[in-house]
Amino acid sequence: MSNPAETPSKRPLRVAIVGAGPAGVYAADILTKSNEVKDGDFEVSIDLFEAYPAPYGLIRYGVAPDHPRIKGIVNALHKVLDRGDIRFLGNVTYGRDLTLHDFRAFYDAVIFSTGAIKDAELEIPGVELEGSFGGADFVSWYDGHPDVSRDWTLEAKEIAVIGNGNVALDVARMLVKHADELLVTEIPDNVYRALKNSPVTDVHVFGRRGPAQVKFTPLELRELSHAEDVDIVLYPEDFEFDEASDAAIRSNNQIRTMVNTLTNWLVEEHAEAEEPSSRRLHLHFLHSPVEIHDDAANPGKVTGIKFERMQLDGTGNVKGTGEFLDCPVQAVYRAIGYHGSPLDELEFDARRGVIPNEGGRVLDAEGNPVPGIYATGWIKRGPVGLIGHTKGDALETIGFLLEDRLTLPPAQNPDPQAIIELLDERGIEYTTWEGWNKLDAHELALGAEWSAAGNANGVVRERIKVVPREDMVEISRG
Repeated sequence: MSNPAETPSKRPLRVAIVGAGPAGVYAADILTKSNEVKDGDFEVSIDLFEAYPAPYGLIRYGVAPDHPRIKGIVNALHKVLDRGDIRFLGNVTYGRDLTLHDFRAFYDAVIFSTGAIKDAELEIPGVELEGSFGGADFVSWYDGHPDVSRDWTLEAKEIAVIGNGNVALDVARMLVKHADELLVTEIPDNVYRALKNSPVTDVHVFGRRGPAQVKFTPLELRELSHAEDVDIVLYPEDFEFDEASDAAIRSNNQIRTMVNTLTNWLVEEHAEAEEPSSRRLHLHFLHSPVEIHDDAANPGKVTGIKFERMQLDGTGNVKGTGEFLDCPVQAVYRAIGYHGSPLDELEFDARRGVIPNEGGRVLDAEGNPVPGIYATGWIKRGPVGLIGHTKGDALETIGFLLEDRLTLPPAQNPDPQAIIELLDERGIEYTTWEGWNKLDAHELALGAEWSAAGNANGVVRERIKVVPREDMVEISRG
C-alpha cells in the first residue's frame, strides 16, 4: 500500500460517508460545495459507502413506488453522484466488511448516515400473533429490499394499519390499491403477483389523536383519493376538535388543508356512491390500540384488534374514555414509526434509536466528542421529518466538520487507491457508480421488454426493479 500520509493541510482531506441515501449524498454535496472548498482553502476527497449494491437508500427501499415525487429526488441525487467528484462504493457493510479501525486508517473523518429501517415497537399484547406485521418490513418487501424474503402472506380480507403518519398511509394505500395500477412503477414482479392475488376488501387506518393532529402531509392524503375502485370511508364521531385543534387549524396552512380535505370527504360520503367500489379504505381517529387477539377457532392467528376510544383534552393530546371496541380483522400492520439500529464501536441511544451526538459530532460514553466521527440524517436526529429536512441536518454536521478540519486525527494511509486494495484483498465484491449505471440500464431494459411484449393492455413499465443481491452485484460488476 501507499506511503504514510502527509498532514491533511498538505493533501486532500479524506472523508468517508457511510450510507448513500439522501442524508449521505446531501452531506457529500454540501461539503464539496462549501465556501472553504470553493475558495481553495483546502481540497476534499470523498468516498460514499453503501451496504446495498445500489445507491439512494430510503428513496429506493423505503418510499412507496407510486409516489410521484420520487423521480424528482432520484434525479437530484443522480446529478450529484454523476459529477464524478464523489466516489460511490456499494455492497460494503460497515461492521462486517470494514470496521471503524479500517475507516480511521484511510480517512481523516467519517460521517455516519445509516438511517433507520426497523419498526418502532408497539408494546401491546398479541403483537407476536401470526398476521401481525411491522410496517417497515412490509415496505422493505414491496420495495424489493435485497435482504428480505420475496414472499409475503396476503390472505386477509380485513386489515388494520396502526399509525397516522406517512408510512401508515403508504402501507394502507399499497394494501388497498389494485395491483394493475402499480405496473407503471418500478414494482418488482413478485410484489405485483402477490398484490394481484390479495383478497383484501377493507383496510382500516387507526390513529390515537384527532384529524387536526395527524402526522401525514396533504400530498400523502390526496394520493389516497387517486386509487381506482377504492372508496374512502370516514366516521362523523371521529371528527372532534378541541381548543388546540382550532388554534392549529387557524395558524397552520398544512393542518387546515388536511382537515378541510377530510371534512369534505366526510360530507361527500364516498362510501355511499351509487356503485360501491370493490375495496374500501377506512380512516379512524381517536382510537388507541389495546390488544391484538385471536379466538378459539383460530388460535395463534390475528382475528381482531381492541381499541380504547380516546378524547381530546384541550391541548391537542388525548385521554382514554374507558370505552372499548373491537375491530374484526385478519391482519394488523404496525406503522408507528422507524427506529435506528446500533453501529459497531459507537455509542447508541437505544430509547431514541440514534447515535449520541451534539449537532452531528458523535459522542463517547462520557459525552465527549469523538474526534473525526460525525452523524447526519435519521441516525443523528431520529426518524422524524421529511426527506428535505436532511439537508438542514447535513448542513449542520458539515459545518462542525469544517470547524474541526485542522485538528482531525490524520489518516495513516490517505491514498484513495489504498481502500480499494483493502477491499480487493478481503474479496469484497464492491460496486461502483459505473456499476449502478449498468444496473439502472438493465432495469430500464426489463421494463421496455415487458412493455413491448404487450403484457397488460398497452401499459408501459418504465423499469422493473432487480431484487436478488447476487443479481444486482453480478450486473453491476459486469
